[in-house]
Amino acid sequence: MIRGLHGLFYSSEAAVTRTFIRDKLKLPYSDVGDGWLIFDLPEADLGVHPIDNEGKTAAGTHDLSFYCDSIKDTVAELKARGVAFKNEIEDHGYGFVTYFTMPGGVEVQLYEPKYVKKRARSETRPKSDKHARSRSSTRKPKISSK
Repeated sequence: MIRGLHGLFYSSEAAVTRTFIRDKLKLPYSDVGDGWLIFDLPEADLGVHPIDNEGKTAAGTHDLSFYCDSIKDTVAELKARGVAFKNEIEDHGYGFVTYFTMPGGVEVQLYEPKYVKKRARSETRPKSDKHARSRSSTRKPKISSK
């Protein structure tokens, strides 16, 4: 059964991008060794958008975005940590949107959705799943939220 989403950013400066996500975005992570950090997002959702008629998005492409509860507060907090935004916050219909670029040329959308999720992650995960994972792994990764 699928229980989550693992996303990837391809960066020309992978180590610097990981450091940016750890130190600027303050996402919790597992250090799996050799400089590899796997970030543990508290939630995920997935949307399927149609291609546009102007050729801006092609079939088969993907995009990753971060979302937040208050875009104004989040932008102010990230700016205080040195994150530069490409534009002002705009209303895109589904939510309030802006963009920033991480090291390595990785552009990311940040948005405050106008929709409400039906169920939070904690409500959908079976209680036995947590115990099954901890028993099945003999080597536990170091978890940090520095």
